[in-house]
Amino acid sequence: MAVSRTKQPYFGLKGKWLTFWITVACATDMTLFGYDQGIFSGVVISPDYLDVHNLNGPENTSTLSIITAIYTVGCFLGAITAFYIGETIGRKKTILVGTSIMTVGAILQATSFSVPHMIVARIVSGIGNGINTATAPVWQTETSKVHNRGKLVMLEMGLNILGFSLSNWINYGMSFVGGAIGWRLPLALQLVFCIVLFSTIPWLPESPRWLLAHGQETEASMILADLEDKPIDDPYVVAERAEIVYGIEYERANAINWGDLLRGRTKAGTKTIRRLALGAGTQAMQQFGGINIMSYYLPTVLIESVKLESSMARLISACASVIYLIASLIAAPLVEKFGRRKMMMVSTIVQFGCFLLVTILLRFSELPGYSGRVEVAEASVAFFILFYVAFGLGMLGIPWLYPTEINSLPMRTKGAAVATMTNWITNFAVVEITPIGIQKLGWKFYIIWTITNALFMPVIYFFYPETANRTLEDLDAFYRDNPPLVLHKDHDSTSVRRPERFAKAQGRDIEEAAENLRRLGSFQGSVFEHDATKKSMSD
Repeated sequence: MAVSRTKQPYFGLKGKWLTFWITVACATDMTLFGYDQGIFSGVVISPDYLDVHNLNGPENTSTLSIITAIYTVGCFLGAITAFYIGETIGRKKTILVGTSIMTVGAILQATSFSVPHMIVARIVSGIGNGINTATAPVWQTETSKVHNRGKLVMLEMGLNILGFSLSNWINYGMSFVGGAIGWRLPLALQLVFCIVLFSTIPWLPESPRWLLAHGQETEASMILADLEDKPIDDPYVVAERAEIVYGIEYERANAINWGDLLRGRTKAGTKTIRRLALGAGTQAMQQFGGINIMSYYLPTVLIESVKLESSMARLISACASVIYLIASLIAAPLVEKFGRRKMMMVSTIVQFGCFLLVTILLRFSELPGYSGRVEVAEASVAFFILFYVAFGLGMLGIPWLYPTEINSLPMRTKGAAVATMTNWITNFAVVEITPIGIQKLGWKFYIIWTITNALFMPVIYFFYPETANRTLEDLDAFYRDNPPLVLHKDHDSTSVRRPERFAKAQGRDIEEAAENLRRLGSFQGSVFEHDATKKSMSD
């Protein structure tokens, strides 16, 4: 029986258009994230900023590192906050809370006149960003169809690099302006993204999976129907809803509290700890792969390690960000075709090669008496840029997508938050040590990242299952079947194509839902005819 709907929510948008606007909101959030990552690389080398905050001279390198890195501590705290509130108030409200906090942080940064002021501002902005980056990918994943879920999250990360590229070009342009406006205006422009988020998120739908997990079945069914652009009693919608509900009930029956989780006491059947570790591991590998050496400090790296002038370092950073953007956008349509595993492995292999060659070239650039010191230093720039390409094609977006897929529904917000917390705490370590490492170790600093990338390749190959072209419920069923820990030889674990058993199971569910609807219709028709006959006899 169809449910009547007198009011058309979301301005009447359904199907692809509704998904489009959810993507706009999530992409804006990620673009702001990228803008935030890049904008401070220009601020920390702005003369007026250094003068106002008394940060000139090599003796202040540690303080500069703390101010830059403390943002990631705020992000870590924000991810913890999302961990507690995300499953309670829902995806939409959580992002709105994060955006409100980021608005306050942006205003504080743009009006800073002292080191304590800027430290507080950076922490506040980080808390807001940590909340949003832990939540937006989950919201996108839970409202997307299986065939475009990966593409949309990867597209968002591409737009994250659009924000990063934009910040680099603004930094380059502002270097010719100088003075207070040269660094205050770029920081204030964060507010533009906040305005877009406040203008879109309030009228968009909540995650139907979150609603079903919290007993709001009618609204969840309506949203599922709107996202599929089908009637609410369509067999596909009914089967999808039943599959989600089954997953929720199964996970609750096998649920464990966090005390038991931390002690390793888990029930068989859900593989909660393994799934949490896999999701968080992608973020740890992303950060210890070395990306934020470039994201936060590429101008500094080019000035200190390659010995370029400040203006040229900013220009190369801006040009590199465009190449980075192109690579990240190319990744979006490839992620479903080639899968998560292959793209992470290829990305990591090329990153390893880049850092290996950077290490060798910078070693010769610092070799006393070597005649080609300038030439080999300049040659290393090509491999810093190639690193961006490799990272953008795989390890940029997949670590944000993977935790939202691999974790079960009741653990999805918590799993994404744990992964994001891992991202930010490892991010802090990298951002904190980079200026000091470059200053103290020189070319030897890049050996660290060569080794880490070499270690990550076998980890991905042996332990990470494929999640492309699977529904979120497929992945729950996969772990209920007790898959092997070392899975490189298991076809269902590594195949990019959807395993046949999952497709058949979904087909049976749809047929069963259709048959139940037919029976319900026949029963209601019989009741109607009986009542009509009884009424005519009484007349």
